[in-house]
Amino acid sequence: MTQFINNDVEEKFNSYPDDMKEKLLELREIIYDVVKNEDIIDNVEEALKWNEPSFITKNGSTIRIDWKKSKPNQYSIYFNCKTKLVETFRELFSDRFSFEGNREIVFQKNEVIDFDALKYCILLSLTYHKRKHLHMLDE
Repeated sequence: MTQFINNDVEEKFNSYPDDMKEKLLELREIIYDVVKNEDIIDNVEEALKWNEPSFITKNGSTIRIDWKKSKPNQYSIYFNCKTKLVETFRELFSDRFSFEGNREIVFQKNEVIDFDALKYCILLSLTYHKRKHLHMLDE
């Protein structure tokens, strides 16, 4: 597991129910796995934004992950709603993910996740400023 540097983020993870904490830690590791395996991604800062664990990079668009008490059997990964990221993900992966609006991929507690597709979504977001001119992402 990737060490926590930010105590507030670690406390946030510790506040989740155990089953959801495990799922969100898995998402966190996937994000860090993408960062480690892609030379084009600068260092990622982990912080709380809107009281949600967030992953911020200079050349990309912030990613957030969270679980909500109001929807106890699901958890989500959030992308910037002012981009075409989720619109693009929906076009590419509508058969693999459930989407909410223009910013969220929603996972059910017992869902089997297509990690390769998710890693691609994470990569596009964390490198968004280098790729936003490309087809489907252009503004």
